[in-house]
Amino acid sequence: MDYKLFTKRVKHIYKYLFVLFAALTIGSSGLIYKILNPSFLSFSEEDNTETYTNAEEFDNIENNIHVATGFKDDEGLQLVIANCTSCHSAQLVTQNRATKEGWLSIIRWMQETQNLWDLGNNEAIIVDYLAKNYAPEKKGRRQALQQIEWYDLED
Repeated sequence: MDYKLFTKRVKHIYKYLFVLFAALTIGSSGLIYKILNPSFLSFSEEDNTETYTNAEEFDNIENNIHVATGFKDDEGLQLVIANCTSCHSAQLVTQNRATKEGWLSIIRWMQETQNLWDLGNNEAIIVDYLAKNYAPEKKGRRQALQQIEWYDLED
């Protein structure tokens, strides 16, 4: 009986070793494949939309738009570039719209919570630039539809 118990235990150990060996083989094969092909199992799409501008081309303006930042060309542009894009993308500015008071409120919030420095005399120029070029867009409600011939949808 001791012999049967011994063989049974050896078989269990053999099964565990076989499973362990198979798992190590599969794992190491996957690791080697990942090293050779880094994009394997990469869940992020590499849609790199970031563009880089040469230093010589940084001040280029086309169609009244500063090419490197996307800001509108107007008085105060350089101050806005220097003070805004040192902390965040220009897109964060251009996607927002606010009145003079709104922009000033945003600046105060950044000074209180994001460690934005005191803009001093430049603040009025920056706020004027932002309020003029990135003011709220006036959107009205579309006119009511008239003379529409309605029809029933069929299943």
